Amino acid sequence: METALVIGFVGAVAALVAALVVMRRRADQVEALEDRLRAASEPDVDHRPTLPGDDVDDLLPVGVLRFDPAGRIVAANARAHALLDVVPGRLLGRSIMETFLDARVEGALASLAAGASAVTEIRARDGDQRTVLVRARRAPGGALDVVLEDVTELRRLQQIRTEFIDNLSHELRTPLSTVSLLAETLARDAERADVPARMRERIAKVEVETGHLVQMVNELLDLARIEGGSQLRLEDEVDLGRLAESSAERLRLFADRQGVTIAVELEPDLPLVRGDEARLGQVFVNLVHNAVKFSPDGGEVRIGVRQEGDEVVVSVRDHGIGIAKADRTRVFERFYKTDRARVRGGGTGLGLSIARHVVRGHGGRIGVESEEGEGSTFTFTIPLRAPEGVPGTAPEPTTAA
Repeated sequence: METALVIGFVGAVAALVAALVVMRRRADQVEALEDRLRAASEPDVDHRPTLPGDDVDDLLPVGVLRFDPAGRIVAANARAHALLDVVPGRLLGRSIMETFLDARVEGALASLAAGASAVTEIRARDGDQRTVLVRARRAPGGALDVVLEDVTELRRLQQIRTEFIDNLSHELRTPLSTVSLLAETLARDAERADVPARMRERIAKVEVETGHLVQMVNELLDLARIEGGSQLRLEDEVDLGRLAESSAERLRLFADRQGVTIAVELEPDLPLVRGDEARLGQVFVNLVHNAVKFSPDGGEVRIGVRQEGDEVVVSVRDHGIGIAKADRTRVFERFYKTDRARVRGGGTGLGLSIARHVVRGHGGRIGVESEEGEGSTFTFTIPLRAPEGVPGTAPEPTTAA
């Protein structure tokens, strides 16, 4: 009976590992396609054409428009006409409103100050629903340069990736629950039975790794939903100071086991911010958990919360191994993990990516400062006023004729 239970458990674990490998490969393949598409269509802003009638404009894979200081088109290449489904030559002389037929786009572009830029999306009707990314920058002389990029395929791939991860994560939850129950049962039976110490250690290891699998599936679901733009509800009045303290208490036992202390420094009379309290709590937990995991025995993790102008700034500092320079620009990528040989404990490589999406969804910023061997400080900001939209996700498409 016990042998059959162990064999069934091992088989279930093997099936889960195989499924996770396939999931990771498929996600990487979709992301690679996105990167190639983005690289192929990325405009060169340092060499963008601005002269009316320049034949080179028509060779570009992106649409190029130039509005004069009065807000009328003085130059438009062939690709811009195609993306907006306008007969060649008919865009010249049009205003912003006449070009995009959208008051929101007109308001965003017409109000740009010199040197400022804006990014939005439209959905152009040319027989098929085409999603067009609109990038605009106001030149010092008052002219407005606009670049149009077809991101229909990119958005389709992003949707495929999100649906794939979401569906597979749901499918994994049932067998994971079974494996987790089996692991817990084996660990409990091993404590009561006359089982060799080595086997008890292996069963305990399986239980821990099963917990990591459960964490990965939950974080995959979180990331898929956040990237889908449907989870952030900026409806709570959030006290980030209180959230910092509760997150520290939540991780206190984990820190004690690692021999690490957690200290919280709060500026008095912190204002409330408008946001999603559960998601912001997840950001705190992810950052503090990482800080503890990378800290040495006897180390300290310090959480600071203060107000700067019209935003609240949160910092999480550790004195651990630090982050190599080559890794600092990539730590917020999905599945990216630094040198595994130097990491104490497991991880999914998704926590920082989730934190980035949540912070951007609140209209804030997140970054890291670090020196190898001296520790790291992760900092994020949350504005006092909630943004009207959800930055970091695809803007709400509108329609242009």
